[in-house]
Amino acid sequence: MISDCHLHTSFSTDSTTPVESQVEKAISLGMEHICITDHMDMDYPEGEFQLDTDRYVEKILDIREKYKDKIDISLGVELGLQEHLQERLSQYIEKYPFDFVIGSMHLIYGEDPYYQEIFKRTGDEQAYREYFQQTLKNLYTAPVIDTLGHLDYVVRYGIQKDKEYSYEKYSHEIDAVLKFLIEHQIALEVNTAGLRMLSFTNPHPDVLKRYRQLGGEMITIGSDAHTPDVLGYGFKQLPQLLLDCGFRYYTVFKGKKPKYVPLQ
Repeated sequence: MISDCHLHTSFSTDSTTPVESQVEKAISLGMEHICITDHMDMDYPEGEFQLDTDRYVEKILDIREKYKDKIDISLGVELGLQEHLQERLSQYIEKYPFDFVIGSMHLIYGEDPYYQEIFKRTGDEQAYREYFQQTLKNLYTAPVIDTLGHLDYVVRYGIQKDKEYSYEKYSHEIDAVLKFLIEHQIALEVNTAGLRMLSFTNPHPDVLKRYRQLGGEMITIGSDAHTPDVLGYGFKQLPQLLLDCGFRYYTVFKGKKPKYVPLQ
């Protein structure tokens, strides 16, 4: 079973799931490895998503030891990227023994598309384009991350969802992001929450195919599960989807070093 390298627990503001519940679900699915990646979004509107990292690290390391004979558990974090946070995020990463760091775009100029207000003002198309443009700007000022999370996250919350979205429509902006990732040896996450919310992975398979065409090889996989019932969601169909996109393996990180795992 594919390793789930993007999942949340009660250490994230938007989850109430005990760490043990996620671990037990992963074991029940036959997973040999998971990475817990709770949210740290500095300067998020209204001050949400602040991770109690000292307590978090202590808990995950304790859980790792407790379950070491049943499953391998990595310590990760999902950072919300914003241009002005480079120094603070870099210092934060250096302070803790993370195995894996996801860099994610949750805000468009300080506003989370989850709440949909931006779409009401600009419409889906403009908001999507601004999201991809801002993603590239944030990557230029990002700390050292291992993967870019859910590239087309914004489409989950658009008024018309994917009716205003295709790779071709935003190819200029998306290609710039993909080329940056390849040049800087940053992986691209395949996030299966999109299969629940949009009927396709984030990013869309057309984006994954383009990434591979451009020479991208490093992909990480995560369900973005905030509850155990969706941990590993869609993973059974994922190997064939990724093989069809041209990939032969996926990547997991231990001690921030990549390990390549065959899809077959």
